[in-house]
Amino acid sequence: MGRPKQFDPDVAVEQAMQMFWRQGYGATTPQCLIDTLGIGKGSLYNTFGSKRQLFDLALRRYLDLQNSAVTELLEGSGPVKERLRKALLVVAETDLADPDRRGCLALNTAMEFGRTDESMTAQVQDMFDRIEGAFRALIEEGQRAGEIDPGRDAKGLASLLLSTVNGMRLMARVESRPDRLIRVIDTTIDLL
Repeated sequence: MGRPKQFDPDVAVEQAMQMFWRQGYGATTPQCLIDTLGIGKGSLYNTFGSKRQLFDLALRRYLDLQNSAVTELLEGSGPVKERLRKALLVVAETDLADPDRRGCLALNTAMEFGRTDESMTAQVQDMFDRIEGAFRALIEEGQRAGEIDPGRDAKGLASLLLSTVNGMRLMARVESRPDRLIRVIDTTIDLL
């Protein structure tokens, strides 16, 4: 009979997610993971199978957290444009407050792998689809309330918002002040 695990795999996935987010997949070696997670090589491979399988778990955790966060930011009451502006401000403030300027793990993954890995591409695309769907639902709510012109293409506006968020997250990796991001947010909301 094998020895019982001396670590919590759920905590290990969280720690791995933070490391992959900070360093990227390619720069994170199995030894880095072993050192950070405080586990033996055998435990890493017996529990997670491979670095890639651990990355898949970490990316899935990140995507689930992001989707929940977006849904939470967009839900609620009040004018749609105010809720959208608040959500975009939270994204900008969160990214600018990160001392490591990690940006978005999903975008980082898309940039690191491009379309060379179908599984990773599909996971990132699924996140984009879900966020765009949440934006579309909110835009349609605004159209029904008369806050957004019902003649505008809700799907196109949702794609614009998704692109805006992704661009802002990339910009926040190098911006030192929020001025430019706030201009992007204000202009985007005005375009609706």
